[in-house]
Amino acid sequence: MNRRDALTTVALAGAAMAAAASATADTAPSSTLDRVKKSGVLRIAVIAGQDPYFHKDLATNQWSGACIDMANDIAGKLGAKVETLESTWGNQILDLQAEKIDLAFAVNPTPERALVIDFSSPILVHSFTVITKKGFAKPQTWAEINKPEVKIAVDIGSTHETIARRYCPKATILGFKERNEAILAVSTGRADCNISLAVLSVATLKKNPTLGELAVPRPLLTLPTNLGIRAEGDRRYKDFLSAWADYNRALGQTREWLLKAFETVGLSAEDIPPEIQF
Repeated sequence: MNRRDALTTVALAGAAMAAAASATADTAPSSTLDRVKKSGVLRIAVIAGQDPYFHKDLATNQWSGACIDMANDIAGKLGAKVETLESTWGNQILDLQAEKIDLAFAVNPTPERALVIDFSSPILVHSFTVITKKGFAKPQTWAEINKPEVKIAVDIGSTHETIARRYCPKATILGFKERNEAILAVSTGRADCNISLAVLSVATLKKNPTLGELAVPRPLLTLPTNLGIRAEGDRRYKDFLSAWADYNRALGQTREWLLKAFETVGLSAEDIPPEIQF
């Protein structure tokens, strides 16, 4: 082969490689919505011990709960099935960034999170509460537990921790990887109290009535709870989820999913303190 033929061969090979790369790029999903529709799978983060959001049956390893019902409804509208990845409140943001999941539930839209992920419209508005250990005086205000001698247990990276550090900066804050560990710290007396979203606190005390008491300190603190997604230029997925969230919240369907999940731990709407929103 002479030099001219060799150059022609190289040029043809390069053109073929470029064409192949272009074809691959054309068939690769360009957004989360495209990927979900193409694969038929909606990947979500699930978190153990977080009734009524998530519940794991240890005998079957099957997941249930309000967020599972929501995920199945979303997936059905996209012609997909739900696939779960076990995570934590803090880690699910990292899972989104690493493209391990397509959707994170019950994410509070903080400014810091908005720098790295995106959000749908709120699915709920939640109140923050305090679970106190037995014998510890129920706080009427956040100022009553904002003291160095008060030990507050929270799960690291959660909005529970954000609230604790914002409203109780003088307290001794104990961070744990998972919320279950923070609750255990209260039950064993290692911590005086735990800060949690109201829906989680109510369910926790229903399952563990000897744990302590529920307090709703003033001022009443509420934050929207949204769906978390990856930040991307294509807005179709975000717009779809926002429309889904607005529609189901307005119809009361989201509340019904929560009440259904509450029933699994023996709770009804009457068991929810009137000042708690959800």
